[in-house]
Amino acid sequence: MQRPQTIQIFLPLGDPSAIRQAEITTRTVRVFEVPRPMLQTFRSMPESSQVGLYFLFGGGTEDLPECYIGQTGNVGARLAEHAVKKDFWDRALVAVSLTNTWTDTHVGYMEYRAIDMATAAGRYALKNGNAASNRHTPTPLEADCHEFLDTISVLLSTLGKPVLQAPRALEPNSHLAVTDQDVRCFLNAAGTSAEAVRTAEGMLVRAGSYGNAAFRPSAMASLHSRRHDLIEAGIAANQGERFVSLKDHLFSSPSGAGDVLVGGSINGRKEWKNARGQSIKDLEEGSYAVIQQALDNV
Repeated sequence: MQRPQTIQIFLPLGDPSAIRQAEITTRTVRVFEVPRPMLQTFRSMPESSQVGLYFLFGGGTEDLPECYIGQTGNVGARLAEHAVKKDFWDRALVAVSLTNTWTDTHVGYMEYRAIDMATAAGRYALKNGNAASNRHTPTPLEADCHEFLDTISVLLSTLGKPVLQAPRALEPNSHLAVTDQDVRCFLNAAGTSAEAVRTAEGMLVRAGSYGNAAFRPSAMASLHSRRHDLIEAGIAANQGERFVSLKDHLFSSPSGAGDVLVGGSINGRKEWKNARGQSIKDLEEGSYAVIQQALDNV
C-alpha cells in the first residue's frame, strides 16, 4: 500500500553530483550514493566500516542496465575490492543501519531477498553469478529485514535506481480523468499487436505482444542493437515474421516501446490507444483540460 513519506537527502560535500545520503525520517536505514571516483572519500566516513547491503550499478544497455547486489561486514573495504576486480560499475548505493545494529545474519538474508526481488522486478540484468543462499534466519529477524528492505527499496528508487521495485501501473484518478480503461493501451499498426500498461515511468509492454521481425529501411543502428540486447536477455525473440515479447518489460516512453515493436520510428503518443480508440496524446490533453478547469474554478 502506497502512503506519503518524508525523505531527507543530505549532501555531505555540498555537491549534488558527489556523495548523497538518503533516509526516511522515521526509519533506521540510511542509503549512501557513491560515485566511483568518490570511493576514497566515502571510505573516510565512519559508516563505511559498518555491516551493509550494497548495489553496484553501471554498464548494460538502455533497456536493461546492469546491477550487482552484495553484502559485507565492512562496506568500504568490500567496495575497494570491487574497484579493483569489477570494471562495469560506476556508482554504488550502500545501505547501513543508523543504529549500527545489523549483523552478518541481517545482511545475508537481505541479500538473498534483494536478489529475488530484483529478479522479479526485471528492471536490471543482475551480475551476480550465483543466487545467494537462504541461510537460517530467526523469524523475528526476518520480519525486521523485510521492513529494512521496504525502506531500502524506496530510498533506491528515490535516488533513481528502482532495482527492487516492480513497475506499477498508473492509479485511476477521477480528478485527472484517468480511468482503468486509460491505463491499458494497445498498438495495432503495421503488423503489430501489442498491449501495454501506462506507468509513471513509461510503458510496461506485456508478454505475448508482437511486432515485425523485419526492420523498416529507415531503422537506425541503435534500434537494431536494442532488439539484439532484448533477444540476448531472453525478453523477446524473433518467431518467423514476428518479433515477440516473451516477458513483461518496461520501456521509458511510448515511442521507445513502439519503435522496438514496429521495427522503425513511430510517434508512440499517437499510436498507442486505449480500448475506446483514444491515443495517449488525447488522454494527456484531456487530463490537462481537467486540471485547467479546476484551476479556473478556484
